[in-house]
Amino acid sequence: MEIRVVDKDEEKSLLALNEDHFNDVKSKRINPAKLQETFVAFANSDGGDLYIGIEDKSEPGERIAGFGEQEDANGVISTLLEDTSPAVENVLVEFLEVIGKGLILHIGIPKSPKVHYTASGDCYIRVNASKRKIKGERITQLGYSKGAEPYERRALDNVDIEDIVEGDLLQSYMDRVGTHLEPEAFLRKQRLLTKKDGDRLPNVGCVLLFDDEPQATLETRCAVKVYRLRTTEAEYKREQLEEMPVTINGDVESVIEKTIGQVANYIDGASFQDKGKIVKLNYPAEALKEILVNAVIHRDYSLNDDIHVRVFDNRVEVQSPGKLPGYMNIDNLYDERFSRNPNVVRMLHNLPNPVNHDIGEGLDTAKNELKKAGLVDPVFQEKENSFMVTIRHQKLASVEDVIMQYFADNPGASITNKLIRQLSGEDDMQKVKLALQKLRTSGVIMLEDENASAFNYRYIKA
Repeated sequence: MEIRVVDKDEEKSLLALNEDHFNDVKSKRINPAKLQETFVAFANSDGGDLYIGIEDKSEPGERIAGFGEQEDANGVISTLLEDTSPAVENVLVEFLEVIGKGLILHIGIPKSPKVHYTASGDCYIRVNASKRKIKGERITQLGYSKGAEPYERRALDNVDIEDIVEGDLLQSYMDRVGTHLEPEAFLRKQRLLTKKDGDRLPNVGCVLLFDDEPQATLETRCAVKVYRLRTTEAEYKREQLEEMPVTINGDVESVIEKTIGQVANYIDGASFQDKGKIVKLNYPAEALKEILVNAVIHRDYSLNDDIHVRVFDNRVEVQSPGKLPGYMNIDNLYDERFSRNPNVVRMLHNLPNPVNHDIGEGLDTAKNELKKAGLVDPVFQEKENSFMVTIRHQKLASVEDVIMQYFADNPGASITNKLIRQLSGEDDMQKVKLALQKLRTSGVIMLEDENASAFNYRYIKA
């Protein structure tokens, strides 16, 4: 096993390490079974790094007290790698040698797509700098959120199979894909029926695809709410709503189509006024479509919340319930593939002219379309229990270029710091101020009124 000698700078970094959501240090004296609880918590959450051989900061004296030789850590390694159920894959194991102080065992734990248990059968998650034991429904929920146990396959005993089999949605789908199977046989073959107490019942995926009103059938909320907000601020107030949010219900395919239409309607009117002049914003339709489709087909339907699409004056936010599933993270979104609702994704993809690409490909398309339109890449953010994509109307061009382009397009017009921020998508007032100062110093622009207060500055081309 690899041994890497650390220098003084890395030693200082290890000692300065704060225990948090992604890092923990433990004494080599810790009981392996106790250490396994932390190991499992990291794997069940977002992954992290364990350093064994470092005493807690509260302990007096020398904090680095490592193993004398590799074999001394065999019991720890065996417990973590062999006694965890199921085994955690792709774990990094290495020894860090601090000269004169022994070997620190470094365990790098990836975010796992599975739910893991200690040898005693307990399940833990990582919460900030501590671990938390979970039981029962909370473990089930963890499995759904990871995609390890797809919620879409959960049987629904409040749905009569006849209602699905005799419905127009299923018949329309079967006609489009050209199958000659009997409806119930088709559902069974497509894994849209789940056995429960000896009966085959429609599952969540089946209802999402072929129930006329899944929002009334499912125990959790699964609609889309679309807002039009007349503001560019990060936080909004109720009075900034142009109208009450539009709630979109129906089967998955209909929800996607209606959501795209509603957002396009709001985008067509995405503009703001400056001195009575209407300034319009334009977003590439294909980029919006791909991100909206991803939100609907990859959300966590076990969570009791709707998808929220907010159309601001300078951006569009798409927030869907559930963190990224499995081993997906912000850094590998464009490269990896993992579907939380594989049946729903597959069924939609099998249609002629499907609305969805495979996961990752849709994001690539969105990114490329935004680039063609001269806009920055979409911004991804994982929140406590949701995932948000923000499409900013921020130009790839510099702030100075945006200012000069505005003057070129609007001869004789004046411009303000606020208008520049709206046009460029740059939220930082100071950055815009510096760009204006640079152009003033070079003699390209000037103040419209030298006597105006700083809050009322308007700039014109010199």
